[in-house]
Amino acid sequence: MKAAEKRLVEWLRDAHAMEEQAEQMLKAQASRIENYPEIKRRIEQHIDETANQAKQLESCLSRYDESPSTVKDTTGKMTAMGQALGGMFAGDEIVKGCIASYAFEHMEIASYRVLVATAEEAGDAETKRVCEAILKEEEAMATWLEQHTPQAVHQYLQRDEAPGADAKR
Repeated sequence: MKAAEKRLVEWLRDAHAMEEQAEQMLKAQASRIENYPEIKRRIEQHIDETANQAKQLESCLSRYDESPSTVKDTTGKMTAMGQALGGMFAGDEIVKGCIASYAFEHMEIASYRVLVATAEEAGDAETKRVCEAILKEEEAMATWLEQHTPQAVHQYLQRDEAPGADAKR
């Protein structure tokens, strides 16, 4: 196996763990959103995309007779649980969630750009195609968050001003 192929397999495992973490984080976030239905709907849509992305990565790995890393996947899920617990204690949970999601999407975007370049270097056209498709979904989610976070902040601040209204989530 060439060096590029070895790195591709390693980084596909990392990406799979990242998607496992993202799915766990998004599910926790969506389950707690009460007053921001548009955000909740988009997160739920992205949960489905994320689960599908993990399956696509598994198929890329299987072409190399490899599988995801159980250790990396478990670590990613545990990290997501910690992130979810941390958000529960924030009085502005919805805003912090938007910030965290936006940052996470950009980490995913950078990771998939690396995977596209590595797949190309390794001569793996199918993995390149898969990673380019996933990259487009991650870019779409990041763009959606960029466009809708100001509205979420506005709604949060309006609810925060209203007596008896729960703005947090």
